[in-house]
Amino acid sequence: MRIPRFFCPELDASQRALLLPEAVHRHAIQVLRLKQGALIQLFNGKGLEYQATLTHVERKRSEAELGEQLTQASESPLNITLLQGISRGERMDFAIQKAVELGVNQIIPVMTERCNVQLKHDRIEKRLAHWQGVIVSACEQSGRAVLPTLSEVVDMQNALNSTADTMKLVLDPQAQTRFNDLQAATQLTLLIGPEGGLTDDEVKMAKSSGFTAVQFGPRILRTETASTAALAVVQSLWGDLA
Repeated sequence: MRIPRFFCPELDASQRALLLPEAVHRHAIQVLRLKQGALIQLFNGKGLEYQATLTHVERKRSEAELGEQLTQASESPLNITLLQGISRGERMDFAIQKAVELGVNQIIPVMTERCNVQLKHDRIEKRLAHWQGVIVSACEQSGRAVLPTLSEVVDMQNALNSTADTMKLVLDPQAQTRFNDLQAATQLTLLIGPEGGLTDDEVKMAKSSGFTAVQFGPRILRTETASTAALAVVQSLWGDLA
């Protein structure tokens, strides 16, 4: 039986007993209905993970005793930054969830010309909090002990300027280059458009910022499919799926 995993940023190697944070308590006790003596796993999002035992369970609080420290080999040798054009609702959630499962290290939400989402300041904060929750859930499910970084929402130019000295790729149906034509990489930045894709001007802007346009087969993919498929390909070529 699979042992439930919970993100617990308060986890510290010096502790042996831990009062579970409210969110963890609510999920473990009120949702999963775990009882005293149940085994759980706790990770702090920075690589630290322990097996633990529920030692005290009440309606509003619970405690756990830390046991064996766990070693997770769930991080890819390929460091990936995903520049994801913002899409509506479940499509953006899906893209973020699958990116986490496929080992991405950083996610930068990007406002592009064809974004169908209007985000003012208060809504941006709510969306970021929601997407952070998606990241946490995906880490809990997939066995990752390191939480990918979620950056602030940026426009296209700032997104392009934020890229470090990495291989930079943008999906473009008109491109001639394919993934198999590329040299191996250890660091990668991948730009994916929103619903409706990137405009020709945005692709040109990316190219002028050092991105290589890559063609991704004969079919036009939805944004959430494109990011998932492209991440699977680069992990298969140069990452931990190779």
